[in-house]
Amino acid sequence: MVKQSRPNLCRYVLELFVLSNIAFLALDVFMAHSINHFHHPSEWIPFYFSILASVALIFSAALGPDGVVRPYGKWAGYLVGWCAIVIGVAGLYYHLASQFFQVFSISSLVYTAPFIAPLAYAGLGFLLILNRMAPPEDLAWSQWVIFFSMGGFLGNFVLTLCDHAQNGFFHISEWLPVITSAFAVGFLAPCVFGRVKLPFLIVTGAVIFLQIGVGMLGFYFHAIADLYGYSDSLVKNFIYGAPVFAPMLFADLAVLSFIGFWNYLAQIDSP
Repeated sequence: MVKQSRPNLCRYVLELFVLSNIAFLALDVFMAHSINHFHHPSEWIPFYFSILASVALIFSAALGPDGVVRPYGKWAGYLVGWCAIVIGVAGLYYHLASQFFQVFSISSLVYTAPFIAPLAYAGLGFLLILNRMAPPEDLAWSQWVIFFSMGGFLGNFVLTLCDHAQNGFFHISEWLPVITSAFAVGFLAPCVFGRVKLPFLIVTGAVIFLQIGVGMLGFYFHAIADLYGYSDSLVKNFIYGAPVFAPMLFADLAVLSFIGFWNYLAQIDSP
């Protein structure tokens, strides 16, 4: 009975995960684009999309665990998913166009707008589509969930490397998220491309659990840096200072990994 109900529950939890992330991106985008006061009108697109998409997915989630396969939940997810992918890819292009496409150099790549950040929309969009196309009873569903988590940690590796390179890794602790995200990618890869045994999955789970601590520690350091920033305005310190919510992506991706692991365990237990 437990084995039969777990896949549907995992699918519903994944849907709630995507919903919460898209809703939070509205705040994240608002803070990030406030740096240049939404100079380009197109910068409002992901903000308004996050709000509208959240409303659409709330109605889908309200239908319960079977809402994903019901007509409204199914097509609302497809619509939000494909729109999120388009917005994510377009955001990647526009962030690179801000500087990197004008001067092709490592320096311009480091100091451009965080070019990988918009791909969060694309990843969430793919998760919505996955949740409607792949049956959670199959191992492939779990592997795809873990794959997108692995992709997120790869993005974290690039983002932390570029962001902390801007101040020359002034504090040695700034290397911690770079190193731990690399370890996360390395341990998740076998789970994606093969069928691992329980002992390896336990070790991988421990490595991923470590990411939660890294995220919380990063949140603390970023928050302290903003609280004691150079400006007398606390709001300006949080907008123009260290991105206070960015480190929590480590914890967020850890949750996504554990959703995949939870369903993966059902496949390991199956005869």
